[in-house]
Parts: sequence; structure tokens; C-alpha cells
Amino acid sequence: MSDATTRPRSSLTDRLLNGVETAGNKLPEPFMLFLILFAVTGIVSTAMAWAGVVVTVPGSDEPTVIKGLFTGEGLTWLTTTLGENYIGFPPLVTVLPILLAIGIAQHSGLLAAAIRKLFGSSPAWLLPYVVGFVGVVSSIMADSAFVVVPPLAALVFKAAGRHPVAGLLGGFAAAGAGYSTNIFPTSLDALFAGITTSVMGALPGLETTPVNPVSNWFFNIASSLVLGVVAGFIIDRILEPRLNRQGISRDQVETEDAENGAGDDAEQMRAKLSPTENRGLLVAVLAAVVLTVVFLLAVLTPDSPWRNEEGGFLPKSPLLSSIVFIVVAYFIVLGLAYGVVTGTLRSTRDAVRMMTDSLKEMLPFVVLAFILGNFIALFNWSGIGTWIAVTGAAGLEGIGLTGFPAVLGFILLASCLNLFIISGSGMWAIMAAVFVPMFALLGYEPAFTQAAFRVGDSATQVITPMNPYMIVLLGMLRKYEPGAGLGTLMARMLPFVVPFWIVWTVILAVFFVADLPLGPGNGIFLG
Repeated sequence: MSDATTRPRSSLTDRLLNGVETAGNKLPEPFMLFLILFAVTGIVSTAMAWAGVVVTVPGSDEPTVIKGLFTGEGLTWLTTTLGENYIGFPPLVTVLPILLAIGIAQHSGLLAAAIRKLFGSSPAWLLPYVVGFVGVVSSIMADSAFVVVPPLAALVFKAAGRHPVAGLLGGFAAAGAGYSTNIFPTSLDALFAGITTSVMGALPGLETTPVNPVSNWFFNIASSLVLGVVAGFIIDRILEPRLNRQGISRDQVETEDAENGAGDDAEQMRAKLSPTENRGLLVAVLAAVVLTVVFLLAVLTPDSPWRNEEGGFLPKSPLLSSIVFIVVAYFIVLGLAYGVVTGTLRSTRDAVRMMTDSLKEMLPFVVLAFILGNFIALFNWSGIGTWIAVTGAAGLEGIGLTGFPAVLGFILLASCLNLFIISGSGMWAIMAAVFVPMFALLGYEPAFTQAAFRVGDSATQVITPMNPYMIVLLGMLRKYEPGAGLGTLMARMLPFVVPFWIVWTVILAVFFVADLPLGPGNGIFLG
């Protein structure tokens, strides 16, 4: 009786979050999840093949016959194409070269120095908006953003006389809730584009615009700028005032040793750039200018080999097919320029080490790509993807759910799944296999479906306990607020989720209604 009366009652929020955590923990890890999906697809395709299921893509004269994995033809297909399905998986072709280049830019110190420069040169009143913008675009550093941006933001906030916890939490929220967008092409763009391209094999007769790492670039630029302002507004007007009202400490609980007195000052000094680092950034900028001039001279001449047969660049041209090379060139040249000047890169051996370290961080995906590539290949080869797309599109049209309402339903589904499946590439592989062909039959370009997925993919990942970096952030927060728990974090992150979701959806709606290009050569509607 005493235990029952003294035990604190959990709130509705706590129960919901506990439910998310429990359900998420029951999911198998990604490799096993896709192995199960591969087996299920094999069984279902075999049953449909035995039943003689066929499907006709609208506009096509030839029906698609469903083929089963566990048949003579299916087993022969698998044993002869297993390696090809893996090595030919499009994301590997685009992601790995970009990762090598980003490795030099990141491990030479260029990316972190650029972030510190933006923080350190901002006046106190502008800091929330700088943190919001930098947080949103910090996905260029991949998952490192979750570890680098929050503590740096806390340091500069405190140095400017503002609440450090507001910088800490705001930096994390902006990095997480806006993870799927950036003003720069990143490895995530290459990853998404590769998956999108790979699933379009389900509708071989449909004419769509090829998807590349900059197919959502215009949409990403608009999203990054607007979401950066939104994040800054929330930090400035909602998060920081609430922290002040709650009386959350501005100082870390741990006391500094006497010999480390003025420890905060030392940390603030480390948050600033040294003269050598400033010189490195200047040289990197000059290198970017020179490289841009070289590219412009190469492609703008009338007889440039990077033009298409009509003498232009859109919708297809060697230039657009060279996007991966261009991104790689910028990251390598800028990273080398910075590293040579600052001394972080002294020889070819250093560059190789940096690229190796970058690939090491991606090894889990390289392993996952083995089953991912084979799963999507089976989905396309069996014809199940075609059948689902045609049947699903007909069903949506039958109930009148077409146009932007159907897109909203797709975004909402992605946001809900994101509570349980944190891996954006894993979730996109599952959803793209179904929705890219389905929405193509409804008249939408694959690049648009990919853009819609970005909206639903990020916002909710800052409130789910399945995000491993939430635990890292909790450790940082407890230096200021020892009693903070996971529920504390969720409550502080929630004000970012709904505004990000709504504003980002509105941006997509503007592009949709105005029929604006999402990126070079990529529109919204087929034809």
C-alpha cells in the first residue's frame, strides 16, 4: 500500500515515449530487418508467381508477369547476380567517392573550423539564428554534427552572456530536425539519389528524369535557409526564455581544479580560431574561387564537351552526370588547401589516412548495402514493386486521395516510422521501393517523392529514444542539470518538431503549387 501511494505516477508523455522505446527495441537491427524483408518478398513473389499474377503498367502494351524467387528461374537469378546486385547498388557508386573527399575536408579540420568561424564572429543577438543555420547545414559532417555542434554552441552562448543550455539543445535540435537538408550537396544526397534510382527499375517503361545528388538542391537551399531561421526563432523566443524561467544553471556542476582556473576562458579560447586556422580558411576560400573559375571556363565555352547535343545542360547533359566529380573536387581541393596551410596534412599518407578514417565510419552501411542491394534488386526483378505501384496508385485514385493530400499522408507516415527506424537510408530503401513507382504512376517525378520523404524523415528523430545521440546529449545536459532525464530532453526538443514539420511541409507545398524546379533539370510533375 505504501509503495503504491509513494510511487510517482508517470505522465502521458512518459508513457508514450516509453511505448516508442519498447516498440523500437523490438525491431531487429537493420541488416536482419532487410534479411527478413528479403525472405518475405521471396515467399510472396513465389506464391504470386504460382497464382499466375500479372500486372499492366498504364501506357504499356506488355503485361508484367510476377516471377518467384523460390523457383528454378528465381534461384538461378539470385546465384548469378548476387555480387552484381551488391556492387552495382547505385548508392555505393555515388556515396563512397564523396565520402573519401569529405574525409579530407573533415579530418583536416576544415569543416569544424568553418563552424567555429561562423559562431565566433556572430553578435550575441544573432547567435540563436547562426546556431540554427549552422545546425541545419552541419549534416555535411554526417553524424559528427551531433557531437561537434551542441558543445560549441554552448560555449559561444556562454561567452556572449546567453544561456549555454539554449545553445546546447538548440544546436542539437537544428542538426537533428533538419538533418535531411543542406545548402551544400552531401553524402546523404548521393545516398538518397542512389536508392531512388535503383527502385525505378520497377517501372521500366515510364519516362522519368534521372535523379542525382543535386536533384533536390533548390528545394534544399530554400529549406535550409528557412528552417535555420525557424530554429533560431525557437531558440531565442521559446527555449532560452523557458530555461531562464525554470532557473536552469548557466554553469557546469563540475568544479574546475585550481590549476585549471578560468577553465571556461580556456574553453572559449579553444572555440576561437587561431591565426593559422584563419589563414587556412582564407586559402580554402581562394581555392574554391579558383576551382569555380576553372569549372565555369570548362562548361560555358560554346563547344564544351559537357553540354548535351542541343548545346545546353538541361534536362540531361554530361555536366549533370558529373555532379559526383564536382562535389568530390570541391571537398578535396578545399580540404587539401586548409590542411597544408594549418599543418594537419603534411603528406599523401595523411590524406590517405583521412580518407580511410572516413570510410571506416561508413563501414556499417557498406555491410548493410549487401542485403539492401539484393532486396531492392529482388523487388524489381520479381515484379512485386510494379504490382504494388500499379495497385496502390489505382487504390489512391479510387478513393480520391491524389494530389497534395496523398503527399501529406506519405510525409506523415515517414514521420511516424522515423520514431522507430532512425536510419534514413534504411527507411528510404523500404519506402522508396513502394512509393517512388506509385507516385510516378500518379504523375510525380521520383525527385519530388524523394523531397517529400526528406520532410518526414528528420523532424521527429529529436524526440525518439531510438536516436543513440540522445543519450550523448543527455550526458552533456547533465553537466548543467544533473537531474535531467530522457523525458526532460523530449520536452525541450518538442517545440522544434511541430514547427519544423509544418514549415517544411509548407515549403514543399509552395514548390508543388508553383511547380518550381526542385534542382537542376528536376521538376515535380512527369512530362
